[in-house]
Amino acid sequence: MSSQEKKMSYVRLGNSGLKVSKIILGTMSYGDAGWAGWVLPEEEGVKHIKAAYDAGIQTFDTANVYSNGLSEVILGNAIKKYNLPREEIVVMTKVYFPLGRDYGQNVAWIADPDGAGFVNQHGLSRKHIFDSVKKSLERLQLDYIDLLQCHRFDYETPIEETMQALHDVVQAGYVRYIGMSSCHAYQFHQMQNYAINNKLTPFVSMQNHYSLIYREEEREMFPTLKLFNVGSIPWSPLGRGLLARPRGEQTKRGETDAFHERYTRSEAYQTIVDRVEEVAKKRGVSMSQVAIAWTLAKPGVTAPIVGTTKLENLYEIIEGAHLKLTEEEVKYLEEPYVPQAIVGHS
Repeated sequence: MSSQEKKMSYVRLGNSGLKVSKIILGTMSYGDAGWAGWVLPEEEGVKHIKAAYDAGIQTFDTANVYSNGLSEVILGNAIKKYNLPREEIVVMTKVYFPLGRDYGQNVAWIADPDGAGFVNQHGLSRKHIFDSVKKSLERLQLDYIDLLQCHRFDYETPIEETMQALHDVVQAGYVRYIGMSSCHAYQFHQMQNYAINNKLTPFVSMQNHYSLIYREEEREMFPTLKLFNVGSIPWSPLGRGLLARPRGEQTKRGETDAFHERYTRSEAYQTIVDRVEEVAKKRGVSMSQVAIAWTLAKPGVTAPIVGTTKLENLYEIIEGAHLKLTEEEVKYLEEPYVPQAIVGHS
């Protein structure tokens, strides 16, 4: 597909001049199946990245922890193989979690990383931030990262140290912008205020957990982001795929992703998914298109991050960026939701 045929729109990320595609491709799905059973190998991942770019997506989200760096390697290889223009594309990665010793070893959520031999190899200390950035650049085969995100909040490291280190990797030329991910609003407020008050580099984005079946961010985080004019780039807008298919249909990810149980135990889950299916049938579109259209219709959302394991699903989602829901449809989809426990901050 030529550049003239691209049907994607582009938006500024928060209070920055950086423009991202209205749909961001998440690359957690590409790597080593030993790390997560539903992950695709490099050959398939590279195809998805090229297809996304050809469709107008020029923003790619990864993390050092995804398949312990292999996701970054695959993204870097795709950029190099297809000569994706560095001046156009936006590459996002993250720092926080420990990485396993090989691509297939998942140690991200071990209870005691220090005791497991990962001292100074996790969290948001100055040492770990600089070490992680250097290694991410090597894996990506790039000179700089467009957006470096803190994957989680670090309860052990002083925020003064974290924000100074983030500022310094920007000043050193390794990183262009910084963002935060998955934390409480008071934590984000504290970090952002420290940066602003001390003339350090502030966050331009928040990658938060948000979808029709998880809307806890509306209470505190979205008002905080509005206060600071920070962009929201939500992860899991399709609820790990649960909003993309009727209840009862199963996928490989659904069979192996422990996250699904956290959604399905909500008393409103079934009704919401059924209503997404109902609206999709009435409009003659897919369920994923309805879920993405709802996300994009919400105030404060800049661009959702989507990851797929099938190319046809990727194309469907891209089309969903152009779907406009009526006010009545939005209300109908939202009405069953009930508050639930925080998910995704740990």
